Amino acid sequence: MADLILRDARVEDAATPSDITVTDGRISAVGAAPPAGTCEEIDCAGRVVVPAFVEPHLHLDKALLDGLRANPDGTLAGAISVTGALKADFTHDNVRARARRVVEAAILNGTTVIRAHPDVDPIEGLIGVEVLVELRAAYAHALDLQIVAFPQEGVLRSPGTEKLLRAALAAGADVVGGCTYNEATLEDCRAHVELVLDLAVEHGVPADLHADFGDDASDPRYALAEFIGEQTARRGLGGRVALGHMTSLAGRPPAERARAMAALAAAGVAVVPLPATDLYLGGRGDTTAVRRGVAPVRELWDAGVLTACSSNNVRNAFTPYGSADPLDTALLLAQTGHLSGAADLRRVLRMVTYEAARVVGVHDGYGVRPGARADLLVLDTTAYDDIVLDRPERAWVVKAGRVVARSTRTRELLVP
Repeated sequence: MADLILRDARVEDAATPSDITVTDGRISAVGAAPPAGTCEEIDCAGRVVVPAFVEPHLHLDKALLDGLRANPDGTLAGAISVTGALKADFTHDNVRARARRVVEAAILNGTTVIRAHPDVDPIEGLIGVEVLVELRAAYAHALDLQIVAFPQEGVLRSPGTEKLLRAALAAGADVVGGCTYNEATLEDCRAHVELVLDLAVEHGVPADLHADFGDDASDPRYALAEFIGEQTARRGLGGRVALGHMTSLAGRPPAERARAMAALAAAGVAVVPLPATDLYLGGRGDTTAVRRGVAPVRELWDAGVLTACSSNNVRNAFTPYGSADPLDTALLLAQTGHLSGAADLRRVLRMVTYEAARVVGVHDGYGVRPGARADLLVLDTTAYDDIVLDRPERAWVVKAGRVVARSTRTRELLVP
């Protein structure tokens, strides 16, 4: 017997509406549903239904720190320094309070999967991981929360971090993270990459690294794409490694850039641009022709690199704005990436749905089709191609066949 029926739903870009039947948390049918019975029903009234959003890169432990201390110079180094000082005062209670606010905002915005990157280092210890393990259980009815053990302060330059990474994985982290550029030398950066990938193999988990986060590649610590691809392939980790930021790709000469992207594609390494942060921190040294500081998305597409996008930070020294809304991120990426027209905007929408699901490894049961998990989003629009442009209200958010959020907004134009 059905548990939920979404009636008169426009399934993504379908020409005509249909019904979506949900049984035991999964979509059992897409088509004409049986007459009304005892199960819950939603009258979509022709609204578009898409699979719920996926945030593949979000820092919940460091969110909402903007009211405590601002970035002194707007640079990446400034953000790391300010946040490092603030982390010394982190407690389970204050991290939980801030992270909970962002988790709930994300759910209201239509997100049912988050890959979160809490810092793991001698300053913060395991506080972020421990809090997110608690929140993962508390919000399991509405959200799948993946936890990345993230060494923001580096590993070799921050003694004790490798031990903490192992402890984080034992405590419930799902993914091993990396911060390749935050080491003193190129040799140490490469050793950092190898250590993280070796931990991924040892523990049987994916790897998700912050990499090549610079305006250009003049410092070789910010030109590790080919090396990461090579090391990924050597360990057989294709499809299980993601790289956040990758902004220096845009600053490399075209032929060199093409080689780097080809290496990533061949190794099965995904790239996740984080436009709000990348734009805010990038180009700080430019006095004319200020660089956009965002990975070249169209070139990544053309090279065959799996590419998603995400919010990254919310209102802190790395990104002093944001509301954990994937459609805001998608529109910003389109605006700064010279992406427009129906075909581009459909692809950008996939970057916060299907392609983000592939990045975090939940794609097998994802989508609006029979057999998929009933993680669904009813948008207050009938125009699929306008979703990124309009960022419509999230009328209903459904997780495993259960309505976990709903939203209504009334707008009225008054005329004489």
